[in-house]
Amino acid sequence: MISQFFVLSQRGDNIVFRDYRGEIQKGSTEIFFRKVKFWKEDGQEEAPPVFVESGWCKLFPCEDYLGILNEESLRKNFVLVYELLDEVIDFGYVQTTSTEMLKSYVFNEPIVVEDARLQYSALFMQGTKRMPGTAVTKSVVANDPTGRRREEIFVDLIEKISITFSSSGYILTSEIDGTIQMKSYLTGNPEIRLALNDDLTIGRGGRSVFDYRSSSGTGAVILDDCNFHESVHLDSFEMDKTLSLVPPDGEFTVMNYRLTQEFKPPFRVNTLIEETGALKAEVMIKVRAEFSSSITANTIMVQMPLPKYTTRASFELEPGAIGQTTNFKEANRRLEWGLKKIVGGSEHTLRAKLTFSPESHGNITKESGPVSMTFTIPMYNASRLQVKYLQIAKKSGTYNPYRWVRYVTQANSYVARI
Repeated sequence: MISQFFVLSQRGDNIVFRDYRGEIQKGSTEIFFRKVKFWKEDGQEEAPPVFVESGWCKLFPCEDYLGILNEESLRKNFVLVYELLDEVIDFGYVQTTSTEMLKSYVFNEPIVVEDARLQYSALFMQGTKRMPGTAVTKSVVANDPTGRRREEIFVDLIEKISITFSSSGYILTSEIDGTIQMKSYLTGNPEIRLALNDDLTIGRGGRSVFDYRSSSGTGAVILDDCNFHESVHLDSFEMDKTLSLVPPDGEFTVMNYRLTQEFKPPFRVNTLIEETGALKAEVMIKVRAEFSSSITANTIMVQMPLPKYTTRASFELEPGAIGQTTNFKEANRRLEWGLKKIVGGSEHTLRAKLTFSPESHGNITKESGPVSMTFTIPMYNASRLQVKYLQIAKKSGTYNPYRWVRYVTQANSYVARI
């Protein structure tokens, strides 16, 4: 149940406001704004996406219709936003959030605005075509300025990997949670055929969710389990690993899958801690990219909890290091190492000199770590699951929509014990 829904500007002004039940005190938006702007709890400098404060939460469900979610788009489309809210929420109870269903009831056309940040977005390659980074920020119902709707379809294969390394570098646990996302801008809802690896097997030992056994029992890609969107037809999946579907407008999940078979990790992390005096120690963290040099990871963050009696940390980076930052979070005794990008095959090292307080302390190694990483690697997937082709049922001989496919791997839990 939702008591209030509001969206505030960066100055704290109301852009959108609805009070559904009259249960929250007057001035709630100002209290909420100050709480977020001056957040100082839990040793964090920024408020988390969801926090409890008199039962209030943040909620932003408009991206499918507006494309870009910012102050300008909300102000230009506030009639549309209020129409959406009236359909989505009834007396504080959520009725539906499906873009496809809302299209039947919402009649205002969106005014699409551009996001200045996207001028610098990276371009993703797929064959000889380039996929603009604006793909996921377009309205699913808006036309282009000429009045014609650009015929194109986007498929994202997104994998979130979880790995735990032992102190000697061996893999203790490994898992991939994957999703095939589709966003369609095709008129007339033509049938789509999406072909995956020929050697794909679903179910350990070759037994799949379709209760068949592959001839070899071992495929190059073995998924533990998977599930599909209700629009996906699996008639020919056993034979040629092809999914057929009529995609609804907007973004939706074609397939979710899970893999626990050991796979090659994208990064190797090695850590060494040595005491260098009565109240001093030195930490060395080495990160090596195990993927091809044609691939580049970005937004990498390495974190390491330090003993609670750590009072100071000084850092030493490699000569000529560019795009790297270091920080010691004194509030929660944590070392942070940020790298803007890492090219495949490269290796990077951080050294940190620690100073401790004279209070009694135990084993420094046991009280440090583990080291954790977050990252994003475009055009890379650890499972080796591939989209072989994306076929669209022809309306005519000249009908040739744009097709875009990209792969993204992110860290869900990437941990190295010390």
